[in-house]
Amino acid sequence: MVVGSLFATGCSNEPKSANEKNMTLQITSIAFSEGQTIPQKYSCAGSDISPPLAWTQPPPGTKSIALVCEDPDAPGGTFTHWVMYNMPSTEVVLSENMARTEILDDGRRQGKNSFGKIGYSGPCPPPGKPHRYFFEVYALDTPLNLPPGTMKKNLVEAMNNHVLAKGQLTGTFGR
Repeated sequence: MVVGSLFATGCSNEPKSANEKNMTLQITSIAFSEGQTIPQKYSCAGSDISPPLAWTQPPPGTKSIALVCEDPDAPGGTFTHWVMYNMPSTEVVLSENMARTEILDDGRRQGKNSFGKIGYSGPCPPPGKPHRYFFEVYALDTPLNLPPGTMKKNLVEAMNNHVLAKGQLTGTFGR
């Protein structure tokens, strides 16, 4: 599991941690394992629904959870597929096929992805070599005061100095 880049102080596109002692969250999915192929149903070639995810209990002091899914192998640079934030701190599971609405029933919010849509839009790489997709979950020491539809850039800025723990699950997909 890759966690080092999150805590690098000079990295402008990753949030800084809240303290020097950070936990790692273990993220899993019943749909695919670390480094394995994301099933077609979670892509633009299938039903394009969000995959089920689960993670270990966040550390004490966690007030909210955020999630980002990105493809760093996209031809035009890193492509964001999902932005979700202000999940309850007790949240450790996301079911598949999350609604694509700005505000969900429990108050969690979703941002815009690089397709310009709210919620999850699955892998849709051009034909060729498979791309990697990073599902990253962050335990934060505060809820975030961001409007629905926030872009990843603004989420990362708001998370700076509030990250207590992070986890990552990587899947691949190609066409």
